[in-house]
Amino acid sequence: MKLADDTPHEERIGDRDLTRWPSWAGRGLVRLVSRVARNVSAHGVLYLTAAVGLVLIAGLTAVSAGLYDAVVEQDGVSQLDQPVLNQAIADRTPTNTWVLTQFTHLGGPVGMTIIASLITVIMVWRWRSRTPLFLMLIAVAGSLTLTTVGKAVVGRSRPPLSEAVPPYEYAFSFPSGHALNSTVIAGMVAYLLVRRLRTRWARTLAVVVAVLWAVAMGVSRVFLGHHWLTDVIVGWSLGAAWLAVVITAHRLFLTLRAARAASTSPVT
Repeated sequence: MKLADDTPHEERIGDRDLTRWPSWAGRGLVRLVSRVARNVSAHGVLYLTAAVGLVLIAGLTAVSAGLYDAVVEQDGVSQLDQPVLNQAIADRTPTNTWVLTQFTHLGGPVGMTIIASLITVIMVWRWRSRTPLFLMLIAVAGSLTLTTVGKAVVGRSRPPLSEAVPPYEYAFSFPSGHALNSTVIAGMVAYLLVRRLRTRWARTLAVVVAVLWAVAMGVSRVFLGHHWLTDVIVGWSLGAAWLAVVITAHRLFLTLRAARAASTSPVT
């Protein structure tokens, strides 16, 4: 099966042309990348831009150490951690605990790997496109890197096992890998879909489902006592930032590809 790159109609989301950058910052970014990557292929620009963005966001994980200090000192948003966990414990019932335990497994390394792989294979096969494969691989690789780096930099302990629901987890807690990875994967699926969906309500539904999935996954982690609230908040934030980087890198790929195609097409 021969796989193609993005088709022209995939360069749009509704009426918005993804190769057009209305803001001065966007136009400046396009000019900068065009000059720096003059001798780099459009695909190379995609990979290099994503790599640079990943390094920058990974650097931001050092900032999470400051938030961890706030947790230790009982300062700022960290004051919500124990009260929120206490409320979750009070709200637990055998039924909602069982349901959320099954749900949270879907956001784990095995669950999300299976889900992301199945969705990617279906998109590649149905659309005869390699774009879902490339973008999902980039997104997942970066997401796992940010999770690993964040946990190593901060090294925060999870809530006490006495306040958690089994099966227990013992890896470092900050940031929540479930929240981060679910945000990235659900967001990337939504991005790939909205470029194909023709109606506004369908595009809106795809985005809403992605947001609800990521939010519900993060909430389940706090409810079951596997993470503090601040772990989940940072997971969502890092996931959203990395997702924005990957989408921006892909838009730069589309933009440079279109510009280079226009410059080499014969004049009639």
